[in-house]
Amino acid sequence: MQPKPKLKIVLCSPRGFCAGVVRAIDTVERALKLYGAPVYVRHEIVHNRYVVDSLRAKGAIFVEELSEIPDTEAPVVFSAHGVPKSVPAEAEKRNFFSLDATCPLVTKVHREAAIHFKRGHEILLIGHSHHPEVVGTLGQLPAGAVTLIETAEDAATFSPKNADNLAFVTQTTLSIDDTKEIVAVLKARFPNIHGPHKEDICYATTNRQLAVKKVAPVVDALIVVGAPNSSNSQRLREVAEREGCPIAVLAQRASDLDWEMFEGIRSLGITAGASAPEVIVEEIMGAFAARYDLEVETVSAAEENEFFPLPRSLRPEAAAS
Repeated sequence: MQPKPKLKIVLCSPRGFCAGVVRAIDTVERALKLYGAPVYVRHEIVHNRYVVDSLRAKGAIFVEELSEIPDTEAPVVFSAHGVPKSVPAEAEKRNFFSLDATCPLVTKVHREAAIHFKRGHEILLIGHSHHPEVVGTLGQLPAGAVTLIETAEDAATFSPKNADNLAFVTQTTLSIDDTKEIVAVLKARFPNIHGPHKEDICYATTNRQLAVKKVAPVVDALIVVGAPNSSNSQRLREVAEREGCPIAVLAQRASDLDWEMFEGIRSLGITAGASAPEVIVEEIMGAFAARYDLEVETVSAAEENEFFPLPRSLRPEAAAS
């Protein structure tokens, strides 16, 4: 029997679930435990098929709009990405028992935008159009109050009403480098622009990108475990490419892998987007272990110990009262 070829696997740390994702998934699971099925969830709770399918199997029903939900006393959960103000307003009108699983770091961006609006600033949102987080942030304020800036070119060509009365916020899951470039253009053009006190790109996005920056230049290929509609996962793949990794791919499951791509590699980096569970990292490593003799090491860029409590009505003290 032929001996397996050797393969060094370099695991990026941190990877996988962030505190906001854990809180969102726990919100649905806790609601199912306290109230039983069904629990309705507006939009995928997080962008990961495995997670969504697991929750669906436990009794969660996923919808895109509240209009798809019948009149019910069952809990209705808003996803981690945040929602426009019109959504909780509609839920209240229909007397839904709603639970907001919006990541607190997204809520922070909503608050910043509202403060800028109150102060009369013209607001720019750096982000990707149609992403649920961006739709939610735009929907915090009246139509036309926020201008979306997607690229450095947008930043270079944007015409303000008053160059001295501008403010910007950003989506939390962007590429650090791309955002830096866009912000640099805005600050060069509008020196008095107001930015966030603390960067809007969340700690988890930043830390996962920093780990990929360390690993990508020293491996032959890198796999990002994550979904195609996951912004933070796509950014990790782009970071790996930018750092010179010859093969950088996104995979939702081991079955997605094109094994021909990995022929002849001697080292492989693996990371996971903030909405991807560790069980899939293990599944992919198992698939490589069946074909290669593995040596595994971990490269760490940061320690993470963030924790976000559940929505108040799901906390043990509320359930007990």
